[in-house]
Amino acid sequence: MNSLLQTLYFTNELRRAVYMMPTENDDPIKSVPYALQRVFYDLQFNEKSVGTKRLTRSFGWETLDTFMQHDVQELCRVLMDNLENKMKGTKVEGIIPKLFEGKMISYVKCKTIDYESRREEGFYDIQLNIKGKKDIAESFKDYVTVETLDGEYKYDAGKFGMQVAQKCVIFEKF
Repeated sequence: MNSLLQTLYFTNELRRAVYMMPTENDDPIKSVPYALQRVFYDLQFNEKSVGTKRLTRSFGWETLDTFMQHDVQELCRVLMDNLENKMKGTKVEGIIPKLFEGKMISYVKCKTIDYESRREEGFYDIQLNIKGKKDIAESFKDYVTVETLDGEYKYDAGKFGMQVAQKCVIFEKF
């Protein structure tokens, strides 16, 4: 959590947007955006280490929950969803996707007929397979490797039926 918070804090455009969210009417105990504003303020103006108790309490976590291991990807999604909702209708609306959303195309091309499918998708993160990989570059290469759909895993090409196809992911924007 500390690494994530520091990363978000040092994303200057995000930090400015977090400060601009209107939180004056929020419940200071239950508001994630308000609690994040406090953490950012403390990081910016305090010389001492910064506590996150108010922030974790705003998630609905009790003391025991803070000692349990939580998935950082899940924590990031909780924070981003809360911030995006709070930013709606304000001058900082859209900053989360602008800064963090990438675009990829899920692509399938049949091998024996002239049929292909392309679907653009937004993403905030990707889940790389790291088991048996020597580094992140190898994990990423594995992620974008073309996969052949054959046998019992043939592609359903609608009116063309089940077809042998190649499937891959193409990144448009990071």
